[in-house]
Amino acid sequence: MRHPHSPLAGRTGIGLRPEHWRAFAETRPSVGFVEAHSENYFGRGGKPLHFLQLARESHALSLHGVGLSIGSIDPLCETHLARLAELVRMLEPTLVSEHLCWSSVGGIHANDLLPLPYTEEALAHVVARVQRVQDCLARPILLENLSAYLDYAQSTMPEWEFLAEVAARSGCGLLLDINNIHVSAHNLGFDALGYIEAIPRHAVQEMHLAGFTRNRLDDGAEILIDTHSAPVDDAVWALYAAALERFGPVPTLVEWDAELPPLPALVAEAAKAGAMMEARHACPA
Repeated sequence: MRHPHSPLAGRTGIGLRPEHWRAFAETRPSVGFVEAHSENYFGRGGKPLHFLQLARESHALSLHGVGLSIGSIDPLCETHLARLAELVRMLEPTLVSEHLCWSSVGGIHANDLLPLPYTEEALAHVVARVQRVQDCLARPILLENLSAYLDYAQSTMPEWEFLAEVAARSGCGLLLDINNIHVSAHNLGFDALGYIEAIPRHAVQEMHLAGFTRNRLDDGAEILIDTHSAPVDDAVWALYAAALERFGPVPTLVEWDAELPPLPALVAEAAKAGAMMEARHACPA
């Protein structure tokens, strides 16, 4: 089964993390694709690139960036872009993605993915930056929505409208992180299902699932933190079911970055997503 707008449609995958490199190379688990953080493989050689190339021999690949700072007002880092383009040419990934965020200002980098004010000015800025990246890579990219813990009084549109407009104006696709929608909806008080309904069907070319943790604030309020350190929550599975109904069998990745379980447990999470996808979009014989 293949969705016309998703080259890996019908497949579920896992993130390839250093703790699992050797086990993955030895067992070649039955997953539809793997995803790797691009910046971890910018070195020309060495153990990281060796294990990623081994995985690429048997599995489709999605490269997922965390350091481009595509929403920053700092100039795009041409060295970063050139190394990413080199990695793309070498590995020929099916998908390349980045985050809709900023993480640097004035040459100072924060170890975080920070949200933007959703304004027309920011929209024009992001669209121009996305087009520059796509020109450099000679391919469309995907942009991912963030988990948010604050929003800006200056915003003139909701996040889902901003995200849809970036895709429409730049020609990029969307990587819709279902866990991030749930976390942000809880923290900021919007309707997660309404967010999904507002995103154009054709724009979504990959989805992410992950786990979160709960923190209690001094005033007693509960905030969700996108930690990628736990199994996918039941509420996120329910939201994923709604996303499958709207977007179809979009390739889906299970992210797990901290307190990693053994590789078979992660593969089982991906298999659960695959079973849900198959139940809702099974092809007739």
